[in-house]
Amino acid sequence: MENSFGKLFTITSFGESHGRCVGVTIDGCPSGLALTEQDIQKEVDKRRPQAGIGATKRTEEDRVEILSGTFNGHTTGAPVCLLIWNKDVDSTEYEKMRFLPRPGHADYTAFSKYGGFNDFRGGGRFSGRITATLVMAGAVAKKLLGTVGIEVLAHTIEIGGIKASPKKIDEIRKNVTTNPLRCADPTAAKEMIGLIEKVREVGDSVGGAVEGIALNVPVGLGEPIFDTLDGDLSKAILAIPAVKGVEFGSGFSVAGKIGSENNDSLAIKASKIVTLTNNAGGILGGISNGMPIVLRAAFKPTPSIARSQKTVDLKKMSTVSLEIKGRHDACIVPRAVPVVEAMMAVTICDFALRAGVIPRVIK
Repeated sequence: MENSFGKLFTITSFGESHGRCVGVTIDGCPSGLALTEQDIQKEVDKRRPQAGIGATKRTEEDRVEILSGTFNGHTTGAPVCLLIWNKDVDSTEYEKMRFLPRPGHADYTAFSKYGGFNDFRGGGRFSGRITATLVMAGAVAKKLLGTVGIEVLAHTIEIGGIKASPKKIDEIRKNVTTNPLRCADPTAAKEMIGLIEKVREVGDSVGGAVEGIALNVPVGLGEPIFDTLDGDLSKAILAIPAVKGVEFGSGFSVAGKIGSENNDSLAIKASKIVTLTNNAGGILGGISNGMPIVLRAAFKPTPSIARSQKTVDLKKMSTVSLEIKGRHDACIVPRAVPVVEAMMAVTICDFALRAGVIPRVIK
């Protein structure tokens, strides 16, 4: 397995869904950053299930512990190790399905790749539970980015075909915490909640999309040709379970445009070079251009559903029907919003360190 990401700001995720704990080690974090468990806890709390939107009944405390890398409230430059203990674990249903891979999950691919030695309980390393480790790392990255004025935020823009209307940055900041979906459009959020409840009642699930935005990113982040900023951002976002697509700026709609529509004209405002539009999503040639970085991630519907599905019995090599029981989200999109923020922050933090934008000692 490859469980590390980043070159200077390197994160290594560990733990399994139903194991003793999940955690992350961050190597390369500059010294001198003021950091407490509460700084990380407030980010982790954002991904906890919210009542009333078909969320999992698994209720983990998700209490963050800092095991190393800080002293007197500041990072020391040594690896920062962050941990969350798993407490509300019930593997009963997974034991029953040991050799019945769930459609849409990595059960079969993991079983095949690791010869059946993988931890299958709750999906093991392939569970959404692992995103808690990403959010912990993202919390540290966001604090580091904040020291140089870079802000990262995300919000739900679509669930099951219901799309939020475009909102300005101030509206996103204001509205994203007003509903459990973390959607900046309150009207669309109500409709989305209704849809989630509807599919949950019939034992099904629904997917959606999250938009991530990074503000005040300086010109020049990115290392073409293979370590492009959008390339590593894509890799980071696709590491989030259930993501099936990533686009930047105008994304796939550029396929239907002509050059004069898609090109972002340059101008000077307040002695700064800007673009009049942002179809490029803040990145050109794999390098940040100083405009907001805008990406969108598409999430598939939660594969664990109560409706009958066809699968195979890996021991008997026969076709069987499977109805998945247990504790699952009818829609994982709202809980994915802070994860998108986290992986954007981790990636941009790594490139900011490589470019010298963030110093090795924070004073």
